Amino acid sequence: MNHTLSGIAIGAFLAFMSFQFGWWGFVVSIVFMGLGALLGRAVDGRIDLRRVLDALTGRRSSS
Repeated sequence: MNHTLSGIAIGAFLAFMSFQFGWWGFVVSIVFMGLGALLGRAVDGRIDLRRVLDALTGRRSSS
């Protein structure tokens, strides 16, 4: 199992815990799964979070 799948599994677990709270729990679960996948890809070395943060804050362009 690679780190991306581990991150998704952890995000899914946290999402399941928040899913009990209705619609917003569902929305939060999607956010947790996305964050888990993002962090897993960062651990795998497939994405550089510093560059993503720089692109989001406008310091650098994404191209």
